[in-house]
Amino acid sequence: MLELGHSISPGARILVAMSGGVDSALTAALLQRAGYSCVGVNMRTHHPSDHEKASGRKFQSCCSPEDAADARAVAQREDFPFYVLDLEREFHDAVIAPFINDYLHGRTPNPCVLCNNQLKLGVLLDKATMWDCDFVATGHYARPRTNPATGRAELHRAADASKDQTYYLSGLRQDQLRKLICPLGGLEKTAVRTLARELGLAVHDKPDSQEICFVPGNDYRAFLRARVGEAALRPGDIVTRDGKTLGRHEGIAFYTIGQRKGLGISNPEPLYVIDIMADENLVVVGPDRETLSAGLTASRMNWVAMALPSEPFAAAAQIRHHSAPSPGIASPQADGTLRFIFDTPERAVTPGQAVVLYDGESVLAGGWIDHPVAVVETATQEA
Repeated sequence: MLELGHSISPGARILVAMSGGVDSALTAALLQRAGYSCVGVNMRTHHPSDHEKASGRKFQSCCSPEDAADARAVAQREDFPFYVLDLEREFHDAVIAPFINDYLHGRTPNPCVLCNNQLKLGVLLDKATMWDCDFVATGHYARPRTNPATGRAELHRAADASKDQTYYLSGLRQDQLRKLICPLGGLEKTAVRTLARELGLAVHDKPDSQEICFVPGNDYRAFLRARVGEAALRPGDIVTRDGKTLGRHEGIAFYTIGQRKGLGISNPEPLYVIDIMADENLVVVGPDRETLSAGLTASRMNWVAMALPSEPFAAAAQIRHHSAPSPGIASPQADGTLRFIFDTPERAVTPGQAVVLYDGESVLAGGWIDHPVAVVETATQEA
């Protein structure tokens, strides 16, 4: 029996996001065979420019014509309608432009979080209403559900912890989560491929996409150079916290917090990027201990399993997709921002990345990291 998380009437009309991969293909096939009325949609979000085509670098994406063809073949086999939705302009405004802007201002963006929340699911959830669909289904490894006690839509981690994607979906609003179903959330990835093969889906062994879909060859530096030009990527100094100049950088867009390799400087002790000062065009480096932060501040918070609290509370904060959540205390601020202090200092807290608060398997809230909180700052306050 499918784990859908919401009360869904038999025969409900469901809009299925189909990337051309095994996860969305199996999602559509399972729902259609369970008696629901599926409508498949492939979202074309990026057309490579002539310069990108000429570069010779290959895209590994969910948005290519080949992927759309794979998705269409599944829809034809399972006998439900299928459409390709061109979202290039919306994708540029919602994902590519912020991606470039963040790098130019010394932040490290997370385009997949923006794409999932603001574009792919945001647009599809709007289209669902227009096309008389009751729900939107995706192949994400997550478990959206309605809490019967509170009536609030929640988002829980997937059964396969190694594939969990709740970090990417933490920006979905209550009205969006109430319409989202992820039938694979209770399955292991190996079981998904086995089941897809048993159902005769040709994409059962298709590799998963691991790269940024609009960056050829996953070379974001070449992408930035092509898009903004060398003039916008001003070289500057690499300095220590006390102002000592150790070398030159190629442009702050090419550096990220915690970076050690590729700095082009020599020092008896290994040095890491600990700060990027965009206004001064400086990359600041320091020893490993200076990569530690006591906490972080975040903005653009989206509250999921709980309404905006008025008092500090315990939670675990995940600061990048592949990191383990770190326990600490979350303190909502009067201006709507969040201050989170870790129980144990964390390395490489990076402005521009998403931060997601968890209570066990449940997503409490998601937001965007603005600044790390220095260890010395908390020590001073405690004193």
